[in-house]
Amino acid sequence: MAKIISTVKEFDKITSEGVTLVDFYADWCGPCKMLGPIFEQASTEVSGVNFIKVDTDALPEIANRFEVASIPTIIKIVDGKEETRKVGVLGKDQLLALVK
Repeated sequence: MAKIISTVKEFDKITSEGVTLVDFYADWCGPCKMLGPIFEQASTEVSGVNFIKVDTDALPEIANRFEVASIPTIIKIVDGKEETRKVGVLGKDQLLALVK
């Protein structure tokens, strides 16, 4: 299940080690609402990967750190460093391909 991040400290702790897939979104974003259930479903099909969601309105400092200009943006972070970025609505298979 995807975790909604509420603080910068929480984000930094989760992304510092291992593989994390981050969904940058906003509640008012139509495409983000389309991606939400797909991201959630993908999170239940993979073990050993953190799936987290960052609301760009609530935590703009994280979005700014990664220079997120459009949402939804999916970023794969490995041991604290960005490895891959995709912008726009992705299908479940596309999400899963990012972490395999």
